Amino acid sequence: MELWGISDVGAVRKQNQDAYYISPAEARYPFAVVCDGMGGARAGNVASSMAVESFVATVQEGLNSPQPDVEALLRRAVEQANELVCYRAAVDEGCRGMGTTLVAAVVEEERVRLVNVGDSRAYVISAQGIRQLTRDHSVVEDLVERGEITHEQARLHPKKNLITRALGAEVQVAVDSYVTRREPGTLILLCSDGLSNVVTDQELLFELIHGGPASEGCERLLHLALSRGAPDNVTAVLIQL
Repeated sequence: MELWGISDVGAVRKQNQDAYYISPAEARYPFAVVCDGMGGARAGNVASSMAVESFVATVQEGLNSPQPDVEALLRRAVEQANELVCYRAAVDEGCRGMGTTLVAAVVEEERVRLVNVGDSRAYVISAQGIRQLTRDHSVVEDLVERGEITHEQARLHPKKNLITRALGAEVQVAVDSYVTRREPGTLILLCSDGLSNVVTDQELLFELIHGGPASEGCERLLHLALSRGAPDNVTAVLIQL
């Protein structure tokens, strides 16, 4: 298996407030995480970087145990990252109100476990199609679930960037977890909304399955986002199972 990642400031923003990490592919349990920070001139960058650093440290330590409970470990890692971001926001005037999304995946022998908070996404992609694994914690996703707007309308909705959950927002954070089978050759895509807001699911599918080698997939997705004006930071992580 292989892991690749890329992050870019985009075509409009002055600072990249996204952060990500990918483990070595040969790790016992390969894993990756993407965070999209928000809040103030520098605080978004602080929140996403802190969250990634804390999450990675907790997961790495936990995965060293003989038989780790991966789902519980992922939840604990997110909760600890949330506590750190909350504390920094409380004691540092320049970080008041900061927060970050988080989406992560850990590859086990027969399955992939994922967690998310916010609207950074995880997809599973193969020649058979594309499926969004995570649910966005956002105002527009709630509207879609209630049948008030369609998925197509959600993409252009004026409130599409308003999220309902984030690390750093409250002392207690609600974490959603997911699991999917590990199918050889299948791709897991983790990305910030700077990609998913400007590139459709079908375009993601086409670029990653028919656009060229998987090893260059992240670069192709970034190029496509930039060609659309990339109004936000763009981060993509690709795991080839």
